[in-house]
Amino acid sequence: MSFYTALSESQFFDAARTGDLAFINQRISANINVNLQDEKGFTALTLATYNNHADVVKALLKAGADINLKDASGNTPLMGISFKGYTDLVQLLIDSGADLNSQNGNGNTALMFATMFGQNQIVSLLLENGADKSIRDARGLTAADYAIQKENTEALQLLQK
Repeated sequence: MSFYTALSESQFFDAARTGDLAFINQRISANINVNLQDEKGFTALTLATYNNHADVVKALLKAGADINLKDASGNTPLMGISFKGYTDLVQLLIDSGADLNSQNGNGNTALMFATMFGQNQIVSLLLENGADKSIRDARGLTAADYAIQKENTEALQLLQK
């Protein structure tokens, strides 16, 4: 990889992180690989979702970004934001075909993350869209177990419906 290629890729990731839609569109027009991954396995889509840049997320998805591509820890973009409270962006990812039941290296799912961090609106949204509440992580815990551990009674009620 040349210095200029590495610089261009770094700028692409920075643009996704900061929400620079014009630069993202310019790179997409120049046929950049929208599924490039940085040293942590993050893609531009991961960075744009994590920083709540819906317009960049839409552009990347339209350009063919893999919505379920996992980072080095096995997290998908949906997992990466399920604990942040970005309800509209979670809905966008769901509507765009995100795998609701994907598990990371520890067996955690987006539903588990939302439960652990008290994002009960996202817990509800994931359940309404078919997230599997019976999935167990590597330690044998379900989202309901996390709700109990975190004393998240609202999530527990949602998970027991």
